[in-house]
Amino acid sequence: MLFVCGKARMRSPTAADIVAKWPGYCTDFAGLSRDADERLSSDHIEWADVIFVMDRRQKKRLSNQFDDILRDTKVVVLGVPDRFDYMSPELVAFMMPKLKQVLVAPA
Repeated sequence: MLFVCGKARMRSPTAADIVAKWPGYCTDFAGLSRDADERLSSDHIEWADVIFVMDRRQKKRLSNQFDDILRDTKVVVLGVPDRFDYMSPELVAFMMPKLKQVLVAPA
């Protein structure tokens, strides 16, 4: 599972850290922005079975930047706004139902 947001500072690392604790999931994160802490590369995309973006705008940017290698990769929009801090209780509470909806979470 690859989680992608703008700068890879808040939303995508939070999602990756949450899901990494669930049995059977291997996660990573990256950002689409030029100044992202971990900038998205073709290696990230080729590694991922599924890519999760935080909003529709990011899905479009992802397609524009990597369309040639995204053909067989599923991209899921989580719908998480950019208004939270890394691992803040509010972000975790907002994200958990969305992640559980698309992934099988432990009981």
